[in-house]
Amino acid sequence: MSFRFLPAIALGLLFSALLTASAAETPVPIAAFVKASNFSQPRLSPDGKYLAVQVVQEIDGRDTKLMTVYELATFKPVSTLRLPLFELPLEFYWVSNTRLVVVKGQDAGYLEQPIFLGEIVATDFDGQHQQYIYGYRRTSYRQGGAATYGDDYGWGDVHSIPDQNNGKFFLRERKWDRGRALADRSLLYEVDAVSGIRTLVADVGAKDMRFLFQHDGKPRIAFGADINAHEIAFLRNKEEEKWSPLSKEELGAHFRPLMFAPDDQDFYLLFSEKGGPAALIRQSMKNAQRKLIASDKDGDLDMIQYGPGTHQPFAVASKIGIPSVQYIDETSPEAQLHRALSKQFPGQYVDFATFSADGQKLLFIVSSDREPGEYYIFDRDTKNAEFLVATHPWIDASRMPERKPIHFKARDGLEMHGYLTLPPKRSAQKLPLVLLPHGGPISVLDDWFWDPDAAFLASRGYAVLQVNYRGSGGRGENFLHAGYRQWATGMQQDLIDGVRWIEAEGVADPARVCVYGGSFGAYAAMMTAILEPEMFKCAVGYSGLYDLPMLLTGDRAKRFDQVFNFWSEAMGNDLEALKKDSPTYLAEKIKMPVLLVHGEKDETTPPAQAEAMRNALNRTNKSVEWMMVPKEGHGFYAEKNRIAFYEKLEAFLAKNLGP
Repeated sequence: MSFRFLPAIALGLLFSALLTASAAETPVPIAAFVKASNFSQPRLSPDGKYLAVQVVQEIDGRDTKLMTVYELATFKPVSTLRLPLFELPLEFYWVSNTRLVVVKGQDAGYLEQPIFLGEIVATDFDGQHQQYIYGYRRTSYRQGGAATYGDDYGWGDVHSIPDQNNGKFFLRERKWDRGRALADRSLLYEVDAVSGIRTLVADVGAKDMRFLFQHDGKPRIAFGADINAHEIAFLRNKEEEKWSPLSKEELGAHFRPLMFAPDDQDFYLLFSEKGGPAALIRQSMKNAQRKLIASDKDGDLDMIQYGPGTHQPFAVASKIGIPSVQYIDETSPEAQLHRALSKQFPGQYVDFATFSADGQKLLFIVSSDREPGEYYIFDRDTKNAEFLVATHPWIDASRMPERKPIHFKARDGLEMHGYLTLPPKRSAQKLPLVLLPHGGPISVLDDWFWDPDAAFLASRGYAVLQVNYRGSGGRGENFLHAGYRQWATGMQQDLIDGVRWIEAEGVADPARVCVYGGSFGAYAAMMTAILEPEMFKCAVGYSGLYDLPMLLTGDRAKRFDQVFNFWSEAMGNDLEALKKDSPTYLAEKIKMPVLLVHGEKDETTPPAQAEAMRNALNRTNKSVEWMMVPKEGHGFYAEKNRIAFYEKLEAFLAKNLGP
């Protein structure tokens, strides 16, 4: 097996001029950590001749997403999709060798980040024969000879593509109900991407369902969540064509279908009977017997590698710690290829992105804690792997910090996992520490791969601690539910116990510890500071949640019953009790300087959250630094705003933790 490396310019990608800092320069420029990838969503055409990618080009001072198609043989661009003014291709999929379906978005102007509106168009790979397939503007886009329907008052998404790549795709329609919430049904259509003709193939009678297809193209299993956000699933009787719900016993603690076996007699799923980490299971459709294929004692096996053709899983791994691949069949061609490629990239994870239909060409990506990602094309005929492009070519992996998996026991004996990122070329002794809790909180997790926040902070000389506290994802339903109604207690104690553990190891200087987080992580930053005011010298909240009653009575909870019910179960719904767990009502206990950063257009945690926190701190005469940014939502999108935030964060930490 040999490798031929091609310069990134061979793809004609439109990179902006950002010079990688030389090894002699220190620190790495902030722009290197915040700049979004200019290359994303690469999609190999079924015949392996073309590659569709999302590139970013600056147009009128704004980073604009474009879809460009390249001919692999020459690495020359064939076309760039042009949409009407302010419209952008945000997702795209090949449905045949020459045609793609595109999920369209809009550059709203009032918001830095493009927004999805549930619209879908189709186009030939050369940009010809564009067809408006689904969306609320269907009336104005009707074309002669195309199938016409009533106005699509709903949201459409590309659910899946048939194995045959026959020019069709499956569209999931979620109708809106009086503009308030999703209607009671998820409708699934087979759509011809040329004519636009739709054929209804599934109507389960439950909303927001996903479907598992047999290889004959028929949906057989539907799965999702009920109004209380609890898992549900339906099985379609092959003879009677009726959908029947699975019982709680059949669902177990976790039930996630993945793929049918080639003969459609069995299917693969991630399953946990009693709430432990989800294992890979093969289940019979005839008698529901289950066979264990692979499991991991610490984590869900949710990193799955699929082969070509019928897309059978051939390898799995867990996100807990450094991913370690388990091969389902060591002798399979895909397992042997994956193992051979992995040997060429020691210390990195090889992820098979997509095969050509005949399995001869493979697009894969390699990444690690130091390398954000590099794409390659492998040709089974020549046995050559050709380098295409790095997702972040301005990142010098040799200058990035190592992320070390850690584990310790919380005060109640529960095993905790997380990561410690250390400054490069520094002794791991008595370092200033930043505790970095993740958002969510339920089902979200920090993993081993390159993390711009942690990498940036480590480049400035800080050790960075990330703890997957109770309620985090990746470790099964029992661990997830251990975080329910523990937002202000158990979750925060896990974070605090992590700091104490790192201090006891001698890595962190107890006199120089700060906490910084985004979204729920900002809530955790304030709550840990409230619970342990002597532990932290400063606290930073970014796009933060600070007032739990405000969250439960806000617009999002009012519009979506499922959201309200989930939050009620996960954090409680007694407003007076929630006040006692809210930093806005406990501000007098915060003893250290605080930095609050927020987007003016944030709909997930509205600006009122940050304003309430600032006002509460001001009433107690606390030191508060403030940064409210216009046109930004939940987490900043524009590069200039992310740079400005990191500059403020760097100055704030230096002022409060010292050099």
